[in-house]
Amino acid sequence: MDEYEVVVAGVRDVGPQTVAMDVETPAGFSALPGQFVVVKAPVDDEVVDRYYTVSSPDTEGTFELTVEVDPDGDVTPWLADREAGDELTVAGPLGDVCYDDGGDVLVVAGGPGVGPAVAIAERAVDRGHSVAVVYEDDGFVHEDRLHALEDAGAAVAFLDETAPDREDALVDALGAHADIGDAYVFGFKEFCGTARDALVDAGVDEDAVHVESFG
Repeated sequence: MDEYEVVVAGVRDVGPQTVAMDVETPAGFSALPGQFVVVKAPVDDEVVDRYYTVSSPDTEGTFELTVEVDPDGDVTPWLADREAGDELTVAGPLGDVCYDDGGDVLVVAGGPGVGPAVAIAERAVDRGHSVAVVYEDDGFVHEDRLHALEDAGAAVAFLDETAPDREDALVDALGAHADIGDAYVFGFKEFCGTARDALVDAGVDEDAVHVESFG
């Protein structure tokens, strides 16, 4: 796994307790949307590894990492405090669940899965493919980019994670778009399992359902 010293280009708020960090792309680095990198952060005189998925559609010039900030966490508050010009150590890219311009796509995101989901959707739309996004959360992130995708012709469903019928709503939304193409699912384990089962039940071939669980 290759390791790089990178420079932060900027950090901005993109939703509730969430920031997007733009990083200058170092020479020799390239990643597809859906892949992730290891960020090596100094914590209490030790170096701690954390994994963050690329949330930009490409890595030309800069690439983006979306970080959900836990105020009590040991790394995310430190990342949120970075400024343009600060340096980071990253390694990667890693991950086999990624989009390589492979046609029409359904992207499914639970919580922090929106980062890679919006990146894949933007890349697919840019390549002229049909796109549907199903996004469940209790406070939405990257809303500007998701609405821009709608304006570009993508179907985007925002689902309330706190709704009493949340699972039925997710199943219905996935069923409505199950025939669009390969499905990419990002989120925590329970969400990913529910989404995968719903897609298979809706007739999507198991080999066309690509899942990246965050634990």
